[in-house]
Amino acid sequence: MQADTQSAPVSKKMLWAGRIISALPVLLMVFGGTFGLLKPAVAMPGFLQYGYPEKVFLPICILELVCAVLYAIPRTSALGAILLTGYLGGATATHVRVGEPIFFVPVLLGVLVWGGLYLRDGRLRGLIPLRGQTDQRPVG
Repeated sequence: MQADTQSAPVSKKMLWAGRIISALPVLLMVFGGTFGLLKPAVAMPGFLQYGYPEKVFLPICILELVCAVLYAIPRTSALGAILLTGYLGGATATHVRVGEPIFFVPVLLGVLVWGGLYLRDGRLRGLIPLRGQTDQRPVG
């Protein structure tokens, strides 16, 4: 069964805006994951304050990198966006749980992830059209 989704055309300006917006969370995630892989002495006490055991530090850093790379590759960007949403949701929950006021940072990163993908991928715009009430087609 074939899905009835139309791919909206992507202008060059929209494509480049999407790429630039998408690059911001990718760079932050790659920097954070790489920083974690290097295991600097300052990273572990900060990580442990969130209540996670030390043994999950490396897997979380690897997961962060994998999600960012999947998102950066055009063919797997939708999967990467979904995985990043889950990852960033966990980060948001962690910040809220420990009472940090910067819980909105992962939420903003998630908005950038989906906003950038929306601008650069016509298939996503075909699935989620942003229209006014009068411009919607009847279902059925």
